[in-house]
Amino acid sequence: MRRILPALIFLITAAVAQAQTTPFDMSGERPKGEPPATPQIFTPQPATPQTEAPKAVAPLVIAPQMTAPQAIVPPAATPQVVAPHMTTPAVPAQVTPQAAPVVKQAAPATPAFRRYVVPFAKFRLEGENDRRSWSIYLTPEQAAAPAKFNFAYQNAVVVAPEASQLTVLLNDRVVHQQQIGSPDSVSDVSFDIPRGLLQPGANLLTFEATQRHRTDCDIQSTYELWSDVDPEKTYLSFTGREAEKLSTTDAIRAIGVDGAGKTQYNIVVPALAQPGTTKPLLRLAQGLSLLSGMPNETFSFGTDGVPAAGPGKMTVVVGTPAELQPVFAAPSSAQSGALATFATDPRSGQQLLLISGPSWQAISAAIDMVVSPTDRDPGTRRDLLVTQRWTAPDAPLIYSGTSLSFEQLGVKTTEFSGRRFHTSFNVAIPSDFYANAYGEATILLDAAYAKDVRPGSHIDVYVNGSIATTKPITASGGGIFRQLPIRITMRHFKPGLNTLTLEAMLMTDEDTVCAPAATSSTTPRFALFDTSQFRMPDFARVAQRPNLAAFAGTGYPYNRDTEPTTLFIDRADADTLSASATLLGQMAIVAGHPVAVEPTTSPNTISGRNAIFIGSISQLPSTILSQMNIAATSQVAWRPPTPGQAGTQDASVTIADWRSRISGGLLQGQFDRFQQWMHRNFDISLSSLRFMPSSEQVFTPSNANTFLIAQEANSTNDATWTVITAPSAGDLRAGVEAMTSQFDWPQISGRITVYSGKTGKIDTVPVSRFDLVTSQAWSLTNYRLIAANWLSSNILSYAFLLVIGSLLLGVSTASILSKIGRRE
Repeated sequence: MRRILPALIFLITAAVAQAQTTPFDMSGERPKGEPPATPQIFTPQPATPQTEAPKAVAPLVIAPQMTAPQAIVPPAATPQVVAPHMTTPAVPAQVTPQAAPVVKQAAPATPAFRRYVVPFAKFRLEGENDRRSWSIYLTPEQAAAPAKFNFAYQNAVVVAPEASQLTVLLNDRVVHQQQIGSPDSVSDVSFDIPRGLLQPGANLLTFEATQRHRTDCDIQSTYELWSDVDPEKTYLSFTGREAEKLSTTDAIRAIGVDGAGKTQYNIVVPALAQPGTTKPLLRLAQGLSLLSGMPNETFSFGTDGVPAAGPGKMTVVVGTPAELQPVFAAPSSAQSGALATFATDPRSGQQLLLISGPSWQAISAAIDMVVSPTDRDPGTRRDLLVTQRWTAPDAPLIYSGTSLSFEQLGVKTTEFSGRRFHTSFNVAIPSDFYANAYGEATILLDAAYAKDVRPGSHIDVYVNGSIATTKPITASGGGIFRQLPIRITMRHFKPGLNTLTLEAMLMTDEDTVCAPAATSSTTPRFALFDTSQFRMPDFARVAQRPNLAAFAGTGYPYNRDTEPTTLFIDRADADTLSASATLLGQMAIVAGHPVAVEPTTSPNTISGRNAIFIGSISQLPSTILSQMNIAATSQVAWRPPTPGQAGTQDASVTIADWRSRISGGLLQGQFDRFQQWMHRNFDISLSSLRFMPSSEQVFTPSNANTFLIAQEANSTNDATWTVITAPSAGDLRAGVEAMTSQFDWPQISGRITVYSGKTGKIDTVPVSRFDLVTSQAWSLTNYRLIAANWLSSNILSYAFLLVIGSLLLGVSTASILSKIGRRE
């Protein structure tokens, strides 16, 4: 009993000590400035609201014999129960700010503003070396804002990452360089742009790729090398809202593109149905197209509601304050005078271009304020074809014999260690170019090749994607080309933009062996110097009618009209007007200035003036179609099949048709082979074996076609008429948007071009008979060149004149000799 009683007293004392809620406080003994010790064991706490500061928790004391606790906290740090709805926690007076800091809720981050920068629907860098450059236009606010560059890419699996690099340059300064190594999926890359590198206005963006094959060393394997850059994930992102501001109308140049490389203008005109609105609106469309200078621009007209904003899109609201009342509240200043400014739509919050005034005469004056910087006298000679928004530098326009160095054409001195080297440059030719049957341009090449390059290697030149000439390398042991002439026949050139590509195919014994890591060698094999020259000789200058290639290349003949061009629009609905604006916008870009037009609904007022007819084929006068050599029955018969409708087979096939096919098959095949042999060996085609050009045949569009553009002389043969038509207004709009794209517009040529919306196929009908239209002052040299080209195109006429000339020379010589000498 005596032993049990002391033990019981000890247990009661321990229980009292364990029940103590506040440990001994040594805060008075703690050195000044020392923070309280952090507890190591915490009791579970109830959840507190997000805005409540965390509470200090008293530790659970286990050892009653401790003279000092393991963790010391202020006495008032006992957990408290807080109502969930409270926003301000109760903080005891003993708790210092260091012990219980107040947590502030972070403000939501401002989303970055994006500017897509790739003006193509697809962007591929291919081969062992490739380089693409173009300019992007930035506002002062965008150039001053902090910016990041983002892009995404994927490459072919055969690209060796250890020997391949992708480089991004801004204003000729390297801002990013990395190995190419993303064959399995798309890789996203992001980096900061150095401050001060971007500038207001044009900024040059360049992508360069150096790629090598993993295993193969032959030239054919270089065609397997590619890196695709995703336009939808390639953009500049700017921090802050200042970069989104559009302060002046000069910001139209900075509209940019969307993720598919397209630019769209949405023009809202409540009074669109009024006849007097068409002319100023089409002038506005051309001015907007020229200011932005983008390659894939489309226009869309509407009458109510502001369309949704987005990258590469701009909304333009046009009308008097009374007309705009249901759509947009114009400021009071629009009641007193012409107004063209950027404004913010209070409903959607987007910025839009507002063009208004008390009357449509004032609105026309406001449109002139926007468009006037792009005006140019049609007779003024221009030196450049502006292309920098999709390929830099701008292409020089060549009017006569000219010599340009590669440095002037944007080609830099380059050393190359691979197997297939290629580089490109652009030149432009005027609309009255007439030298497709004679003459040669010349590249004077400054280059060098290494000792291990074998004979059999060669240098190829392509013009507009077609092989033009080949220069073999015949000497071994290396060599230096100094002004080596490489001649290019002129038939590969066309009015407007022309792209020349130079490729060097290099073969070596090392590539035949193809030892491991041979593709990674960096020893130069070929060097191209920027002192090389492109030399264009004098060529004939006379315009041709019809000539859709000149229309697509420079907008001829409408780019040279001193009087407004007649524009026939029978019904100015939204689709037809959108198609007209898109077409005229593209014409303005290639012409270099807005084309003045005078809309009309009566074909009788056109008479002897250059004219453009646009509309669905049922709206066009049948006399116009006959003048274009288009079957008049097309107004009824041209109806593309609707989706799901199967085409019907022609049931008029007979046994006689098959008999003629079988009997003529062998002879036709032999005749075709003979034609190919003549063209291959003597460069003579059947069309050139003629005395005079043949007459044009009537053309009937197929139901597979959804769009047609044709050109011919008018009935009095003193003007040019161009017809743009389709089976319906919807097909017309879709066809114009497709054909004015960057890749399809250069394919317009001949006298008729048709397009199929279902397959994307483009077909042309060549010109058989054309008229020559004087475009230059009389010159004996020019007329001699014109005659040389015409006779080269009509060989039998040339042969006949040669025979007649020989006979006349023989007769005159005999006549003279008969009167000379002694006679019996």
